[in-house]
Amino acid sequence: MNPLVQLAAEEEQNPLIPPIPELVIGLLAFVIVFGLLAWKLLPNINKVLDERREAIEGGMEKAEAAKTEAQSVLEQYKAQLAEARHEAARLRQEATEQGAAIIQEMKAEGQRQREEIVAAGHTQIEADRKSAASALRRDVGKLATDLAGKLVGESLEDSARQSRTIDRFLDELEDGASTAEAAR
Repeated sequence: MNPLVQLAAEEEQNPLIPPIPELVIGLLAFVIVFGLLAWKLLPNINKVLDERREAIEGGMEKAEAAKTEAQSVLEQYKAQLAEARHEAARLRQEATEQGAAIIQEMKAEGQRQREEIVAAGHTQIEADRKSAASALRRDVGKLATDLAGKLVGESLEDSARQSRTIDRFLDELEDGASTAEAAR
């Protein structure tokens, strides 16, 4: 072949520009494949994407609802905790007041019992003193009467005279004891 013909044939077949029939067939095949994909595959892809979007949005809504509920529960917990602390403080205050009242009552009761015991002791001491004074007057009176009878030489059996003599003697004795105590 002629080199010029060969050169002309090469110029017609530029490797960068495909032949027209190939270009038409390729374009037709592309449109058919794209149409089938858009008709069959695109609805399924959109359906899956919509489901994922709904799941994500639903999950976000659920998470937001859970967060709101958790916040509400937290606020309730804090309110209950504050109320419990307030109640505990009130109970402590009441217990302190009751304890102070009980201590005061016990002190008053102890004071009252002490006063009763002291009063009973004073009463018993006074009764014992009177009993001892009475017994002492009797014994001293008897001894004084016997002694006076021996000194005088006559019997002082007369009870009225004996009683007067004993009372006078004891009164003098008490006056002497009072004077001695006052001098101290």
